[in-house]
Amino acid sequence: MSTFRSLPKLSTFTSTPCTYRPGFQRLLVHPTTGTTLIQQRHASVQQPPGPNLPGPPDDPNDDPKRQGSNANQDSWRSTAYKMAESALTTGASVAILGLVGYGYTRYYKHMVLKKMENAFEPGDPVLDLAATSKLGSATGGSVLVDEDKNREHWVLREEQSKLDAIVNGQIRGQYHLLVGEKGTGKSSMLIDAMAKIDGEGVAMFDAHADPEIVRIRLGKALDFEYHEDNIGSLFSIRGPRDASALLDIERAFNKLEKVALRRRDKVGRPLILIINSMHLLRDDAAGKDLLELLQQRAEQWAASNLATVIFNSDDYWVYERLKQYATRMNVIRILDLNKGKAIDALRNYRQRYRNEHPSPSLLEQVYDKVGGRMSYIGRVAKSSDMLSAADAICAMEKTWFLNQCWILGEDMDDDVMNQQKYASAAMVLAKALVDKEKEMPSCYHPTEGHILPQIPLHEARQIMTRADFIQSYDAINLFTIDSRAMVRADSVPMMNAFREICAQEGFDELLQDTLDRISAIESLQRTRELTVKDLWAGGKFKIKMLDVKGKENGSLVVAVASEEEGGKGDQWATSGVE
Repeated sequence: MSTFRSLPKLSTFTSTPCTYRPGFQRLLVHPTTGTTLIQQRHASVQQPPGPNLPGPPDDPNDDPKRQGSNANQDSWRSTAYKMAESALTTGASVAILGLVGYGYTRYYKHMVLKKMENAFEPGDPVLDLAATSKLGSATGGSVLVDEDKNREHWVLREEQSKLDAIVNGQIRGQYHLLVGEKGTGKSSMLIDAMAKIDGEGVAMFDAHADPEIVRIRLGKALDFEYHEDNIGSLFSIRGPRDASALLDIERAFNKLEKVALRRRDKVGRPLILIINSMHLLRDDAAGKDLLELLQQRAEQWAASNLATVIFNSDDYWVYERLKQYATRMNVIRILDLNKGKAIDALRNYRQRYRNEHPSPSLLEQVYDKVGGRMSYIGRVAKSSDMLSAADAICAMEKTWFLNQCWILGEDMDDDVMNQQKYASAAMVLAKALVDKEKEMPSCYHPTEGHILPQIPLHEARQIMTRADFIQSYDAINLFTIDSRAMVRADSVPMMNAFREICAQEGFDELLQDTLDRISAIESLQRTRELTVKDLWAGGKFKIKMLDVKGKENGSLVVAVASEEEGGKGDQWATSGVE
């Protein structure tokens, strides 16, 4: 290859049609000799064209005006593309989030109803807590037994068959209120009825004074979490707002209503909801609101045969509240056993589980002491010495009454007047029942047993001269009020305590002294004493009287009269006008 010392003119060379790129080599061909020359361009170093070195050919796109127009078009295209890309990405994200959130919500609501349906499947925690094991029954359910494989509730009552029909769904269209004293066997009969069908279609829980506790117990019975396990916030879905216990209970009942509708179409029987210990609710605004909510739902479900609600209460005030708006309520009174059934129950238990044959006189003595109360009979029957156990029960009831309502007599301090009002009213009512018993032609039936004296509720309030104490007496099991508004002693041992206390020597005088002392204290509290210190220790007041002209027309002396003057030393006396 020959070396060129001087390059020819630029016009004598022709450029190959290859495309120029910075940093690449360009081939130049001589038109005459065909010799190829290499021109190297560097992207980083731009050599200015000289007379001996031809520059790059002019590019039509290098026009500044055209370059500005192309740059604007490219900028708008890039911006529009980015906007469209962002919009599509955001739309897809929102759509996916919405679909996932909607799917989760539908799944969660389905699981809520499914869990609540499972709560009414056979088997119930109440039955597991009531007995350690179960024995199969002829009806396909189970019978509760204790740890010795003996039937825990071994006395069959007349009300048991009716409660069985209510719990298994045969009796419908009503809601029921069980009223009876503590220990008569109300809860035991309900648990027996549940055990016979293995708790299928039944939920049971205990009430409480705090509505928040009622909310939690209802949720446990229905397997409802009140949306506390909801994670919808992850999908920007707002969950149920924070609310009071009543609103949460209302939400639970709304879900229960849907489950009851499905069950009515599928099974044809209503659900059974048992609320035990209704008397534990407070008789205040919150308790009344909760009771009203429960009754409204019970009325609605009874009318549509969706569910049957059973309330169980020891106190009368629950019946009073429910009676105001009751249209489909059925009241079931649970009383003590009569003499024949109580004695038979004692005899059967001792023969079956202790292999004893007690004499009829012994059984009658036990009944005379404890009556037909189920809890007392069960305690006595399981004792080795039944008479000692019966005496212990009577002594316990008497001690309870004296500790709550004993009176202090005329020497009591005025600071305990309010408590003594409460105690003396109870003693007055107990004495009235004892006097009522003396006026009765008979207080003991050969077959029925004890006939306890009873007084109408309005007369009892009149006797005590107080209308607000009787409800608290019922709450602490001193007196009881049945569904017919009749007041009597809470139990046979309590009535025995009334007799013994009223028969004590000097009881009537002590009661009267207490009442007199209460009246004196109340009188003193209503009296205002005015004392003039200047009259103490023989002081006197002299009052001058003037006529119309301002001249002294006489005087009046005020002093404390002495005993010689007919006073008691603390009375005012005035001398004559001078």
